[in-house]
Amino acid sequence: MNSKLIEALRLKMQPVAVIHTDDKPEDGLHFKEGSVRGCVAAMLVSSSKKNRLAYFDRKSYGCPGGGTGLGFGNCYGHFPIDCLLSTGNKEMANQMGPAGSLMLEGERFYKNPELARKWVDSLPMTDIPTQYVVFKPWEQLTEQDKPELLIFFANADQLSALVVMADYNRGTNQHVTAPFGAACQSILYGYAEAKKENPGGVIGFFDISQRSIVDRETLTFTVPFRLFQEMEANVEDSFLEMHAWKKLQERQ
Repeated sequence: MNSKLIEALRLKMQPVAVIHTDDKPEDGLHFKEGSVRGCVAAMLVSSSKKNRLAYFDRKSYGCPGGGTGLGFGNCYGHFPIDCLLSTGNKEMANQMGPAGSLMLEGERFYKNPELARKWVDSLPMTDIPTQYVVFKPWEQLTEQDKPELLIFFANADQLSALVVMADYNRGTNQHVTAPFGAACQSILYGYAEAKKENPGGVIGFFDISQRSIVDRETLTFTVPFRLFQEMEANVEDSFLEMHAWKKLQERQ
């Protein structure tokens, strides 16, 4: 599909659509059933860079945070995510064997397990009604596809443009958030936005443990697809056609 917005942004990585379906894709990147080691964020990056479709179901979503981020409900279960995100737990690390190395000292994203648990409880968890979540690169998207979300990988200039465009037709300055979460969990916040009458965009990929899989200047901007369509419809006569933006385009 053609897009004036995407053309104006001059992105280095193509956007990726998030699609819900009950039809299993015939081919694509996917995790082995039952694996808990896979990273949904890495799949998202691969989908964009390698122009590969990727898909997930309730038996193949990788780590618990990834399953939660994809919308398969609360996949943490009894996993001690509050300890992992904070100060760790040596006893639990020993019980987990080789997989427990990160649990020894924790990732220290929160000061203590209580605060980490408070964050977990704040997540807008959801249980989607379909069997599969599909990542489909923009270049493969067709008019027949019905995406839930579109995820942009953007540098500071491009992100600035996306933030401005999200409010261009509204004038409220209240429709962009930047919550902390696992690198893939902007998807979860995107779902929450999609349920709103006037959905907003979500800046993400703040997960320090996964930042290394994208360039240092790259963040994501996740939007419900109907917000993307609104932004797309407003490109003409916007700042994206003016001198200030054209000047920024020269350095991208």
